[in-house]
Amino acid sequence: WKDDIKIDQEAVAGYIGGEFAPNGGAHSGRDWGKFDIEKEVIGLCPTECMKMDGGKLKIDNRECTRCMHCINVMPRALHVGDDRGCSMLVGAKAPILDGAQMGSLLVPFIKVEEPYDEIKEVIEGIWDWWMEEGKNRERLGELIKRQGFQKLLEPTNIKAVPQHVQEPRHNPYIFWKEEEVEGGWTRDVDEFRKDHQR
Repeated sequence: WKDDIKIDQEAVAGYIGGEFAPNGGAHSGRDWGKFDIEKEVIGLCPTECMKMDGGKLKIDNRECTRCMHCINVMPRALHVGDDRGCSMLVGAKAPILDGAQMGSLLVPFIKVEEPYDEIKEVIEGIWDWWMEEGKNRERLGELIKRQGFQKLLEPTNIKAVPQHVQEPRHNPYIFWKEEEVEGGWTRDVDEFRKDHQR
């Protein structure tokens, strides 16, 4: 989903008060103690986008990465938004020696409505690139690893976005062409050092 998480504040209070079992009752085998929303939900949010304010749960949806931990813990209180679609990952594989490997996120969000033309366009672009560039018996993930993720973005007409980067300062597979860089590749080192002191 793309829009805000839907919050039922009465159900949130029900979880805090012990009326509802967290995690849909999945951990009901023993006494885990009283439900602590700060420790079990807010403190485990990877982007720290949640807080309690005056007895109400507040979520900064701009910071939310849609990990769904909060929704899984409090399914009666929190629901996905209405603007729904899908994410597209490519290049997953399960080789015997290396083990299963997750695909790379190509499309962070795309609407899913019949006749699914948006999805078909992306897939056809990938097929065309793979048929032209792939070696005999080479899988898509291996082709991406060999040629680079940016080479995949070109035939699919997808612009590079922050979601393509695994983590800050990690190789994001994104490289700029000279015409995309203001002033090109050449630069005056002295001018650069004025703004970037060591």
